[in-house]
Amino acid sequence: MDIRQIRYFVAVAEEKNIGRAAKRLFISQPPLTRQIQQLEDELQVKLFERTAKGVELTSAGQLFLNESRNILSLIEQAQERTQRAGKGQLGRLDVAIFGSGILNTIPDILKRFKTAYPGVNIVLHQMSKAEQIEALRQKRISVGFNRLLAPLPDIDSTMILQDKLMVAVRSDHPLAAKAVIDIKELDNEPIVVFPKGARPNFVDLVSRVFQESGVTMNIAQTVIDAVTGVALVSGGFGFCLIPSSASVLQLPGVKYIPLNGLPDNATVDLSCIYLKDDHSPLLSAFLAIVHEYKSQLSD
Repeated sequence: MDIRQIRYFVAVAEEKNIGRAAKRLFISQPPLTRQIQQLEDELQVKLFERTAKGVELTSAGQLFLNESRNILSLIEQAQERTQRAGKGQLGRLDVAIFGSGILNTIPDILKRFKTAYPGVNIVLHQMSKAEQIEALRQKRISVGFNRLLAPLPDIDSTMILQDKLMVAVRSDHPLAAKAVIDIKELDNEPIVVFPKGARPNFVDLVSRVFQESGVTMNIAQTVIDAVTGVALVSGGFGFCLIPSSASVLQLPGVKYIPLNGLPDNATVDLSCIYLKDDHSPLLSAFLAIVHEYKSQLSD
């Protein structure tokens, strides 16, 4: 038994006439008759009663018609789902995220992708930069979001945006009354930095900014991410430099103030990272959304 025989059987059952079914299938009548006979021989059951007007289903034939329609429906669904998967419209996308990046840009991108491809199941993983790189290489994730990625031979990246630096300060500190704070005003002030982990990282950027500005950096605490850093500012542990996109995080008693006197290259990127040799339709569809989002930011 094959799919063609099942299609032939359904056509005859619905038309109740071999001649009309043959016209519907664009074949001649004798081969269709032979196919039905072969199907009955294989099933060892009579599917049709021959009548003067054509054919009528036997009780076994009626049961087989119901099953045949189910089979054809499943095949059509399988074809459609396979085609959608081939276009990146169906499947599972494992995405790695990190600290402050999840506060703003990344949710916007994920929402756009989910709207465009509702059939794709997005699974999120909280991972550090080093963990993301390892997970990409092991193909446990398809894409990650991170900052300040050093060039790697097997990892590609798409920069989405570049953040300026801001300073988080307790609202009861004298500098909190200013509209802009000069970097030199942070000389030897206690600073909370983040994150620990793979280099280069945000700590390296902040250290370079202080050094190039001729300012002494007094590290009070080193924490895992911007959220923890800002929480310590709220608790009175010192200042914290953050990417401007992290300023959406609202904690009691914390103000975010722009910085003046910074080097021209004092910015921090947010990038989407993925394997260079991953040519899957699902990743391509996701990267198309990323590029669309990036282009709208620059408009």
